[in-house]
Amino acid sequence: YTDGLIIIALKVSNEPHHREAPEKVTEFIKAMVDASRKTGCQKPIFYNISHSVHLADAYFKAGIQGGTFQWYPTGLGYQREIPGNVLPNVNEYDIPFDKTIRANGGAKLVYEFDAADVGRSYPYPVMARSFRSAGIQIATHFSYDPTFMAYANTEYNTHYMNLAYTPSKALSLMICSEIFHHIPMYADLGKYPDNLSFEGFDINYQQDLAQYNVPEKFIYTNHTDAKPVDESQLTKIAGFGNSAVVRYSGLGAYFLDKIDKGIWRLEVMPDAVWVDNPFGRNSPRKTVGVIKWEEHEMKLHLTELGKEFTITAINTGNDYSTELQNGSFKIKPGTYILSNKGADKNWSPFAKWKTHKLNDFYAPESTVKKTWYKHEAPVEISEKSDFKITAQIIAPEKIASMKVTGWAGAGSIAIDMTSRDAYHYEATIPAEKLPTGYLRYYIVAELEGGKKISFPAGLEGLPYDWDYYDRQPYLVRIVPGAHPIHLFNAEDDLDELVRPWRRSFKLVPTEQSGKSEYQMNLDPIFRPDNENLNAKPIHDFSFKHYIIEDIKGRQGDLVSKNKLIFEGRSLNKKTCKLQIAFVTDDGSAYGSIIELQPEVGEYELELSKLKPIKTVTLPRPYPSFLPYYLDYQPVNTFDINKVESLQFSIGPGIPKDQLEEAHGIGIISVRLE
Repeated sequence: YTDGLIIIALKVSNEPHHREAPEKVTEFIKAMVDASRKTGCQKPIFYNISHSVHLADAYFKAGIQGGTFQWYPTGLGYQREIPGNVLPNVNEYDIPFDKTIRANGGAKLVYEFDAADVGRSYPYPVMARSFRSAGIQIATHFSYDPTFMAYANTEYNTHYMNLAYTPSKALSLMICSEIFHHIPMYADLGKYPDNLSFEGFDINYQQDLAQYNVPEKFIYTNHTDAKPVDESQLTKIAGFGNSAVVRYSGLGAYFLDKIDKGIWRLEVMPDAVWVDNPFGRNSPRKTVGVIKWEEHEMKLHLTELGKEFTITAINTGNDYSTELQNGSFKIKPGTYILSNKGADKNWSPFAKWKTHKLNDFYAPESTVKKTWYKHEAPVEISEKSDFKITAQIIAPEKIASMKVTGWAGAGSIAIDMTSRDAYHYEATIPAEKLPTGYLRYYIVAELEGGKKISFPAGLEGLPYDWDYYDRQPYLVRIVPGAHPIHLFNAEDDLDELVRPWRRSFKLVPTEQSGKSEYQMNLDPIFRPDNENLNAKPIHDFSFKHYIIEDIKGRQGDLVSKNKLIFEGRSLNKKTCKLQIAFVTDDGSAYGSIIELQPEVGEYELELSKLKPIKTVTLPRPYPSFLPYYLDYQPVNTFDINKVESLQFSIGPGIPKDQLEEAHGIGIISVRLE
């Protein structure tokens, strides 16, 4: 390690959990520092100082040159994708003991970070921005899936990162690198939400888009309407989806690099499609993502290339040829040279390029050996409202057609689905075909060659064939707008509840079938954090439930609701105050307090009386010293059409002299009326 040219520093311990006296901690670390120095090593020595942060002084007294950190802003192990806006979770990396680090001239490195259980691309550049504002010099992502096992994501199921299998997320890391190279340490880039556009970087949660747009480079993680700030100076384009300079119908990343005047290198990755939950219980026997090599349309709008240029395949084994038509052409995965008609051929496929060769290309082969299909029917929808159905399907063969067939009331339904891209289809059942009652439907896929597969059973044939033995359709309740909108049921939704764990919590059946009570007893509300003993106590215990899917089929009825009904009670044979709030898509929270009694009952909260309150960053991040509340003051009034989650808090409204006592609630259900 002393002589290794690529080793820039040493870290002598990872994730210690010190419980000893400060002088003992200093002695322990100094022994390792001294042992390292005895080898002749003069490289900086780091220690993991994001644990037991109240010992920061003791760490630096041992002679270290810096500290290492980690960041999991969305927690770990949710077992499914976290929905909604996580920008509040990644808004700042505030180090409460930073004065100690800077007083000792300490450097700061992040040895692992990830927005765990998030399959979208937009959070990562915000994390990079927050790191730079905190004075972080280097940050390394954890963890990158080896390509040969990325189909199953067994490396660590709460993470998922691989260029082939998660192209948008990988492009987002490319943007993170640009942030680290161009944003100074300790840069003040404003407060949320005004800090989402800075120095050529833009982040958009609604579009799941992160982009970097400067004269020389244009990088984007999803479809974008932005135009390059100066196309004439562009030397690099990296993207996914469509932009003003590239239109591409595939689902893989692509890269365009200028080699010389009128000559560009194009690299196209194959399509990546997630066919199962990548963040759940994974196994080498379970496929969560597949790769397919497919021919797709691409159109370039680069003035330098014009509408007439040659396309030459250069990677080994690639004999694909294509014809150009008005700037558009078909393309398959591989590496290509695009040359303007007047450009000189002063390149060789084997020429050195960056750290490799010009013709380098690697991507996993196609893994689609069978038909993979995804569609989830909602529990209920509103009567006399259009109902949009979406489905994903990928098969070895091309899909010839997709159709929705079924019935609601006395009327039959037969609607062709339209393709959104190569593997995603949609259809809308008009409102007049959806009277109160039940919608029953199938989705029928016809493959090239005539084979038909009907879902949800996934069997070959049509549901009306005499020998089609599993005719169970998708079943959806169609309800009047006046019906309640059910947001939470403890018996069904407990696994999706985002909450810090306490041993005393338990789910208990009630006397009614289909109803259970989740008992959350806190004794006390606040528990000291052994990793941050100097932290100021926050007497607040908050938990969250995402309701995006619960309201999707009833979105049009939200404005007619004027009260929230909480069914439950208090524990400990005394009353308990509970704050309930809606969190909207910008991270704002609007809530009020109800006082629960020891007897099970229903409690009403009038929506017109909701007031702005503090948003708790949930899931709780790691390290635990990071901010508990989002530093943001809502500027808009409450809009029920923008709600994404419910935030419950025990602590607000409880008298100061009672905060150390036991407090608890039993929650059965929550609904809107």
